Amino acid sequence: MSLVELRELITRHARADQSTAIEDVLLSRLVEPEVSEPSMTGTVLAVIAQGAKRLALGSRVYEYSAGQYLVASVDMPVTGNFIGATDDCPALGFGLILRPAVVAELLLQAGPGDLPPPAGVPSGLAVSDAPDELLDAVLRLVRLLDHPRDAAVLAPLIKREILWRVITGEQGAAVRQLGLADSNLAHVARAVRWIRDHYPTAFRVEELAQLAGMSVSAFYRNFQSVTAMSPIQFQKQIRLQQARLLLATRPGDVTGVSRHVGYESPSQFSREYRRQFGAPPSRDAGLLLR
Repeated sequence: MSLVELRELITRHARADQSTAIEDVLLSRLVEPEVSEPSMTGTVLAVIAQGAKRLALGSRVYEYSAGQYLVASVDMPVTGNFIGATDDCPALGFGLILRPAVVAELLLQAGPGDLPPPAGVPSGLAVSDAPDELLDAVLRLVRLLDHPRDAAVLAPLIKREILWRVITGEQGAAVRQLGLADSNLAHVARAVRWIRDHYPTAFRVEELAQLAGMSVSAFYRNFQSVTAMSPIQFQKQIRLQQARLLLATRPGDVTGVSRHVGYESPSQFSREYRRQFGAPPSRDAGLLLR
């Protein structure tokens, strides 16, 4: 019955901006299907209470529905949307922002043998069925929105319980590495942040490998394991996402936008933009304004 009550609570408390009175807790309610849009995932645990969502990361496609959860352990560029939402059956979701410092604290408190040994570099996105214990903890956390006096004391405890359920669950490897400063995922995340913050700037893979503290071959392999893309493809995704956002406010300045996001050739920009979004930038900009 956890999902039934969770749906009722999300319906009552969801806001347009997804924020809640509990720090790092997000609730979403959507009453019509979304157009597939590019966005950044953030580092988040997302649980679907009703409906379904589809995300594309590079060549990988992830779809998850009611009773399933997604873990994003690296902030990555995705294209995605909720599927089939209606007034009668809206899409309903819960999100918890993952903080590396909180994950690290839980790892320090774990006893010997409580956690499995590391096994390779996990993908930056992963989907699993949510066990009853996880859904129960999510439900108890959202219930606190009806009891603000209790939330200040109990919410941090329940958020830690949720994290522990995920850390020790099927997708725990990705979240555990999020809390380890010296993990391969943390090293890749450092390079990801650099690309995200300097996306218009050309770079050499050797420079990013040095930033991540890896050999070039190890960096390239681990980067693709986490993001499903090469570093150059990752940069292109960020550039095109940013270009689309800019074109929504500057629809008549395709050349200026292409240069702003780092393209030297407007024709190359137009080709890659059309391949990504299905229409050339000038036409797509007009559609965005409708």
